Amino acid sequence: MKIKSIKTAFLVLAMGAISLPSCKKVLDYDSESNSSTTVVFGSLNSTNTALIAVYNRLIGDNGYGSRISTLFGVSADDFRTSGSYGADDRRGLSMYGASPNNTDLINPFAQLYSGVERANLCIKFIPESQLYANGSATEQATMRRYLGEALALRAQFYYELIRNWGDVPQRFKSAAYEDNLFPPNANRDETYDVIIEDLKTAAELVPWRSDIQEYGSFRYTKGAIKALRARIALARGGYSLRTETKMMERRADYLKYYQIAFEECQEIIANPAQHDLNPVFENVFKTLHGTRMDSAHELMFEVAAFGGNSNTDSKLGYYNGLRFNSASEYGQGGGGMVAIPTYFYEFDKRDLRRDVTLGVFEINANSKKIINTLNNMSDAKFRKSWTAFNKNSTSQTFAVNWPMIRFSDVLLMFAEADNEINPQPSAAAIAALKKVQDRAYGGATPADLPAIPTNKADFFNAIVKERLLEFGGEGMRKYDLIRWNLINSKFQETRTKLADLIAGTGAYTNVPEIVYTKESNYNLSPSSDEVASMDLFGGTANVVLYQLGQATTPTGYTARNWRKSLTTENQLTSTSTGFAFYFEPNKKELFPYPNTALNQNTNMKQNFGYVGL
Repeated sequence: MKIKSIKTAFLVLAMGAISLPSCKKVLDYDSESNSSTTVVFGSLNSTNTALIAVYNRLIGDNGYGSRISTLFGVSADDFRTSGSYGADDRRGLSMYGASPNNTDLINPFAQLYSGVERANLCIKFIPESQLYANGSATEQATMRRYLGEALALRAQFYYELIRNWGDVPQRFKSAAYEDNLFPPNANRDETYDVIIEDLKTAAELVPWRSDIQEYGSFRYTKGAIKALRARIALARGGYSLRTETKMMERRADYLKYYQIAFEECQEIIANPAQHDLNPVFENVFKTLHGTRMDSAHELMFEVAAFGGNSNTDSKLGYYNGLRFNSASEYGQGGGGMVAIPTYFYEFDKRDLRRDVTLGVFEINANSKKIINTLNNMSDAKFRKSWTAFNKNSTSQTFAVNWPMIRFSDVLLMFAEADNEINPQPSAAAIAALKKVQDRAYGGATPADLPAIPTNKADFFNAIVKERLLEFGGEGMRKYDLIRWNLINSKFQETRTKLADLIAGTGAYTNVPEIVYTKESNYNLSPSSDEVASMDLFGGTANVVLYQLGQATTPTGYTARNWRKSLTTENQLTSTSTGFAFYFEPNKKELFPYPNTALNQNTNMKQNFGYVGL
């Protein structure tokens, strides 16, 4: 029975790989007609094919091509899903009111476990292959690299499962070799500890980027694996909603994991020839759209999108990103995520990240840009206009990659870990934070900006703020707030800020209710220039959006609601659109398990916040 099961599993594995057309050179492969384990792992080409089938579980509509990237990580104090609440659709996820029947949960859940199963097969059979044990030096090194990649991929799948569902069932062997095909929920700490150790091994097996240049940033290299290990270590050392106590807690030995993150990030930073900051923030995201503009290799690992289909491509720039009117020459695109209105004013007006991150303008039916209303700004790191799209095509896929790990994250994880394990931040931690800030302001921090704090508490708060500004729209903020146990307090803080913004009080006293605008040319110039060249009565956005305006519409201009677009109902009290309306602390930090999964595996238990639904 087990022999039959494993042959069937490998047939599925091989078919999954063979069916993938690839326009990313690094994901090319040669297929084998025979899918037996001996053949699959008997050559470098077919082993690579099996490994590509594991990478395939990252992408597509049910991976980081859509749902995991653009739904799972919202809402936080940066972005939310557009539209009105429904418990069984994407808005239910964003408003923390998803039901176990939510249709956007089950397929990603299943795909992540499919990735675990495929990785398990590679992890078992690569070390058993003749090439691994007796091949040439080159063959053995390549097979070891493949094993390291499989370990890293399995760690990523489990990390995604844990941060969304908590104590998920674990299996570190293929189902064909397990006696219990329906494992119960497993303690997440134990799962984390296994994958953290796996990643230590993987980093020893996989070379640095420069030693396997053909991989680019589409496959795991040593730096990316170390960064992933640091990220998972911080999650292991952070807070999470505990099954036993039903409270947000972190373990007593949490500093052990901050130390791991510190050491991994320190080693990456010590190798700037491998990875460094891209000097231009915007170019990091343009690179994801096809034209490589990242010679510093800030993008350490991207989820590659290709093929123009729902299984291997992404809907980045179509579902989310800068909004394009369907009648424009660009065709429909963007708008699936909208900014929390206060997020715009979290940025210093001189911070170049603001206009890359936020869709301050949209493209109208005349293919011109026009300022958005304050309640309708989209995320903007993904833009259909940055791709080589066919203007006559109705395609929803543009081969836009997802940024899984960036070097700026390494710098900020290092600074955070250093500060946590020491009495106060070291000079190196301060320098790491400053490096990120300097890039944000075009290479030199203005002298009138506050100095970076040197005491522990204030430095931590500076990290919390910097990560908000650096990673907006990249699906990280929600999970940061959870691991810091700040999600409830930050939500309360955001609601207070929204109330002040609606009323035009406090920090928002000078925010105008209405702005007056004309449509203007969309030049595809740098984002800060695009925003600065919007036609607004009274000057540039950095003037008009920070001062009270006149009460009547100037001749030739159109009134556009800015602060006036916000109401207490649409931002706070509405059961359909109120900010994180259904969030409950110590209940909704995790998703519900899909009912379909619970029905198939009766040994699993539903998460506490959803029992009885």
